Amino acid sequence: MTGMRQVIDAAALTLTAAGVNSPRTDALELAAFAAGVDRGRLLLIDVPDEAFVDRYRGLVAARAQRIPLQHLTGSAAFGPVTLAVGPGVFIPRPETEALLEWAMRQPLPGAEHPVIVDLCTGSGALAVALHRHRPAARIIAVDAADEALSYARRNTAGTGIEVRKADVTAPQLLCDLTGQVDLIVANPPYIPAVADLEPEVAQHDPPDALFGGPDGMAVITAIVHRAADLLRPGGRCAIEHDDTTAAQTVAAFTDTGRFGDVTARCDLAGRPRFVTATRLCSGHQEGLTR
Repeated sequence: MTGMRQVIDAAALTLTAAGVNSPRTDALELAAFAAGVDRGRLLLIDVPDEAFVDRYRGLVAARAQRIPLQHLTGSAAFGPVTLAVGPGVFIPRPETEALLEWAMRQPLPGAEHPVIVDLCTGSGALAVALHRHRPAARIIAVDAADEALSYARRNTAGTGIEVRKADVTAPQLLCDLTGQVDLIVANPPYIPAVADLEPEVAQHDPPDALFGGPDGMAVITAIVHRAADLLRPGGRCAIEHDDTTAAQTVAAFTDTGRFGDVTARCDLAGRPRFVTATRLCSGHQEGLTR
């Protein structure tokens, strides 16, 4: 009879032929999901039963059609948390974990009970991960899409995170929090309209979570201007961007005249990924020391 290792090897070959970027990893993840065990325990199953093989082949066939792995398993790991995801919500990416790590390191003006806002929250990934790190913080997660908000509410259930439906480009966004926010994080739609995307993204991520206008900057620029009003002096902001628009994102912050310490940062793979800035005190035009 065919052993577990041979079944997984065959699946990895199928996924390789289909053009999947991480065929071996995906074959292992799907096998663990089909078997209902952790990956580390997979090879303890010497000979998988027929029910497993049938279930596994169906999952591999779907993945070979470039359906995202996370849609098949119903979950996505992000930093210290695992989130429910599926069709209609943006799947959190490892690239955003660099922004998360930066956010977790920041000293905040309202240190005891800081106010944190996650704009374009999608599944709630940044909000939930930051809640794990700062359980005493008041965290507000914002998105405009009903499908995304459904997942965000599911992922934030029982945490105390406030989930709000709003257009993050609206001039009066979160006007009840003007001047009170300590930290803003955002992974907005930032892909330029003409970008060539892999099938998992182009066919399965919601377009309104991907595209940020002709140059990818439409939502980013609006968030920068609103962040200048929402943040208290010394409050911090981090916005993810396309790897071609780091300079434009830096300029968006700098041109307001209301931010200092404007810094372009890279993701864990060394690609330009997000820009951070600190809200200046009123009338203060000098950059703050990093």
